Amino acid sequence: MSNFDNADGAGEVEKGKRGADSDFAAVRHRRIKRLALNALFLAMAMILSVVERWIPVTALIPIPGVKLGLANIITLFILFYASWTDAFVVSLLRCLLTALLFGGMSSLMFSLGGAFLALPVMMLFKAGHPKWFSLIGISVAGAAGHNIGQLGMAMLTLKSMAVIGYLPVLLAAAILMGTLTALVADPFFRAMGHTRLVSPG
Repeated sequence: MSNFDNADGAGEVEKGKRGADSDFAAVRHRRIKRLALNALFLAMAMILSVVERWIPVTALIPIPGVKLGLANIITLFILFYASWTDAFVVSLLRCLLTALLFGGMSSLMFSLGGAFLALPVMMLFKAGHPKWFSLIGISVAGAAGHNIGQLGMAMLTLKSMAVIGYLPVLLAAAILMGTLTALVADPFFRAMGHTRLVSPG
């Protein structure tokens, strides 16, 4: 083998190493960006959860568990612009932190029951967007799933089916709250879309 062949072989190896290093750097960059975005989403969801506590929704609808669902704006956004796994992680962390700061174990149970029924419901409806379901439809479906999930936790906690009587009112509230959430979410989607930090999934 000539010196030229050796040089060519060494060059190919060096190119391979540079390519591998470049791929590793790209993967690392994507992971860091994903982590940073999820941290941002979590912070925004926590802020909305705090703001929501200042709004006396129960004064208008005197039923325990009825909320505006402002934090659901972030979940919707992540489903559209990131992935369902990111939405799951952010929702889980939000429920844990909210319960730790403002509630307790019972609060955590209800939050998880609502969040983790709302998420698959919104995923299902998002599959039909925009042909079959609008952003409002997806938001209303998520709100309904959230209320049903919390109602299910109430039945488990109280060991009684009596609370099922609240279901019609909770579904009506879901239509109202889900619509309001989507109307608030729409300009947020537009604003975040212009930042180029994310792109529709």
